[in-house]
Amino acid sequence: MSDNVPFEIQEEIIKRLPIKSLIRFRLVSKAWKSLISSSAFIADYSAPHPQLQHLLVRYDHGHVSTPTTYYSVVDDHTLPNNQRVSLTPPPLVNWLRHSIITGSSRGLLCLHCFYGDDDRYGLGTRMAVIWNISIRKAIAVVVPNVPDEEIYTTFTGFGVCPETNDPKIVKITEINTWSDTESVTLIPWQVEVFTVSSGVWRSPYSTNLPRKSIQFSCSQVVVDGFCYWLATDRSTIDPGFEAYNLIISFHMTREEFTEVSLPESLVYDGSIDYLNISNLRESLVVLDRNPEENVCYVWSMKDDGVSKSFTKLFTIYSPDATLLSVLEFRRSGEPVIEIADNDADPRYFPSMLAIYEPKSKHISNLGINGRGSFFVHSYKETLLLLDQPDFTVYDKGKGYIVKQRAEILSLLKHISKV
Repeated sequence: MSDNVPFEIQEEIIKRLPIKSLIRFRLVSKAWKSLISSSAFIADYSAPHPQLQHLLVRYDHGHVSTPTTYYSVVDDHTLPNNQRVSLTPPPLVNWLRHSIITGSSRGLLCLHCFYGDDDRYGLGTRMAVIWNISIRKAIAVVVPNVPDEEIYTTFTGFGVCPETNDPKIVKITEINTWSDTESVTLIPWQVEVFTVSSGVWRSPYSTNLPRKSIQFSCSQVVVDGFCYWLATDRSTIDPGFEAYNLIISFHMTREEFTEVSLPESLVYDGSIDYLNISNLRESLVVLDRNPEENVCYVWSMKDDGVSKSFTKLFTIYSPDATLLSVLEFRRSGEPVIEIADNDADPRYFPSMLAIYEPKSKHISNLGINGRGSFFVHSYKETLLLLDQPDFTVYDKGKGYIVKQRAEILSLLKHISKV
């Protein structure tokens, strides 16, 4: 770009470039690199096509020797006929074993697993990895251990604060079994928050922590500045019932917890394993799958500022195939579902990803099949984490640079003695 063009004009042009171009143009000059890598530019950047959404498809093959597969699919009018792109995750993601996806927010994906020599048995160090899919950059965070894992369990949540653009990991410690709640008066370090900007774990701003009778599930989603979990309250409130279902919300800015009541038909709706939550056009939805009827009911939450209520939007029918799960919603509002042949055993025969059209009830196969576990998350391009050094692992307020998996294991052994 000509030196005759004022830098302010150059900056306005650079703001309108796609992410792949920005990554390359950091090599043009020191001034451009400083601008593009600055925290202000990263926070303010909006992709040239902000309406463009992608679907990240993760497929676990179920074999330790077979690496996890990641695809990216553009979520536009050409779906399901458009081409999927195979993704190569950064090393910090590939080094994880048996990881689960905690959540996704603003183009970032958070994965969580045990890390160490005994990670298969849950005896290693807990590790979270935050991955920017668009720029193939990731950072890792050591999650503090639970004091007594026979009594306590740790759950994590993830989201990006909408006011500061600061990624946050929320660690929640709960009591394993209801019988132990009588002897435990206070849960140690019940809630801790990690922010990328600070690099440390701390107590949340608010002191209204979840009641010790609350048991969180792995179903978590971020919607409009709130992190939501499905949960159960193990307090006996009615004869014959030992728990009832509810939703716990966490305000990503104020860091306050709030309880949200479910529709009456879902409060005692059998196992919580058949319930899930998702984000549909920045609205919280509850998914109630009925395996006996092979359907899933979609409920949407309405928040009028005073109270929250749920309305049943539509029902997902799959008459010609077994409906295994509802994984995500497209930008158009169509659910992405996992199905299998009616007569097939999903343990041995492949399942398939498909798109369900609520009005026509038509199901379109995406052409992605396999024997394993599918995860689908929508995302938009972002520059968050661009200013973070590659191969960074955070622990106890310090950032360490590691370039081999063996270095992480050595680091974990060292910091455990500190």
